[in-house]
Amino acid sequence: MGFINFRGRSLYRVMSFSCAMAFTLYGYDSGVLAGVQNTKPYLDALGNPQLKSTYIIPMIASSFVLGAWAMSMMISFIGMPMGRRYCILSGDVLVTIGGAIQASSHSVPQIIVGRVLCGFGLGFISSTVPTYMAEMSIKSSERGPEVAFQCAMIISGVLAIISGIGISMLPDTPRWYYVMGRIEEGDQVLSALHDLPIDDEGVQQQKKEILDIIASEASQKPFSMLTLLWDNTELQSGRRLRTAFLITFIQQLMGINLLVYYSTIIFSQIGLSAFLSSLLGAVMNTGFAAGTWFTPSTIERWGRRSILLWTGAACTVFMLIFVVMINLGDAKSTATQWTAVASVILYIFVFGYGWVGIPWLYGPELAPLRYRHLGGSYGAIGEWCGTFLTVFAGGIAIQRIGPLSWILYLLFSSGKTLEEIDEIFMKCRTDIDGGDLGEAQRPSSEKASEVAAREM
Repeated sequence: MGFINFRGRSLYRVMSFSCAMAFTLYGYDSGVLAGVQNTKPYLDALGNPQLKSTYIIPMIASSFVLGAWAMSMMISFIGMPMGRRYCILSGDVLVTIGGAIQASSHSVPQIIVGRVLCGFGLGFISSTVPTYMAEMSIKSSERGPEVAFQCAMIISGVLAIISGIGISMLPDTPRWYYVMGRIEEGDQVLSALHDLPIDDEGVQQQKKEILDIIASEASQKPFSMLTLLWDNTELQSGRRLRTAFLITFIQQLMGINLLVYYSTIIFSQIGLSAFLSSLLGAVMNTGFAAGTWFTPSTIERWGRRSILLWTGAACTVFMLIFVVMINLGDAKSTATQWTAVASVILYIFVFGYGWVGIPWLYGPELAPLRYRHLGGSYGAIGEWCGTFLTVFAGGIAIQRIGPLSWILYLLFSSGKTLEEIDEIFMKCRTDIDGGDLGEAQRPSSEKASEVAAREM
């Protein structure tokens, strides 16, 4: 494997940087489109499609996530034979091609084709990057902060070509090599990650743990799609994969991408000028990015579950204030306008902190090793299903019924009390609060799979 040119922390830093560049693409796309889709030059270039139908602008925006959803579904079938590395590289290539098509677009069909190709690329990337980084972490305490950092980069945006260059110099994960029976290559990567000889006692111990869990999972009843609906297996694979899907799906039904994609339209409906709406849209999305940067340093200290619960409660309060302020009718005033602005900015900041990075951790950390590509895939499927529903249907609702449409997202934000949500995660409490959920799949003993099955 001549592409391994780094060892130890140097290898890890190159991986982190390359994956971060890949994961920024979604945030970059959202930010660019949100800033231009209500401007005259953009609409003129596409032939002013908003004058023909209220469906066209939402379809342009949501075609991206529809492509991501379709490719995330495909990853559940092709992710394991392709490997983590080639999935990310394929995504980078598709995003580069799709971006070039979008940038040169002068018609609705052309920009939709470009956005669908970018969506295919992001489906590869979003299904694989969390899994890649989780599996390349040699310490359990690294996984949470690292995936949270990748998700913070979603909101910051860079270029696919940078990611592609970095990933092309990197290996796949040792766990994937071992699952595929490529033991020598797995040994080389594990040695490089630790920056120690393969015969080192610590390296050999981790290798043994990985091979033990692979053997244990191979002895279990094979996974089937029916398991997703009725799971009576010892490993509870179906339940784990359902959780990976549901948490990202619920994340999107809270309305976050509707705020990101249509920020300027939302502020204009509050009654603010076009210039002020664009300015506040930039402020809001900057706040969104700022919120995500607090997650990596606190996720292990406070735990996944606690952060999700309390930020979810805060988001409900801010969304309630926003919905009330924008639906006051004739009672609206300058004070209510700015209260609405402040509440939605606080909402998106808190959401960025609590609900951007953590849901992406559940797929890679919950899924058994043999099905970890499915955990990443189903988490991404949940994300893109929810995003398509909110961006497409929500975009139409904003145009047709205006501020009343936000009542629906308030209900999704507050549909469960803290106690009910607490009950959902109670069985995972020990792992989550300790910031060590993935240890159920990264065994520390020969009985790790039995422990995982019992606790999950």
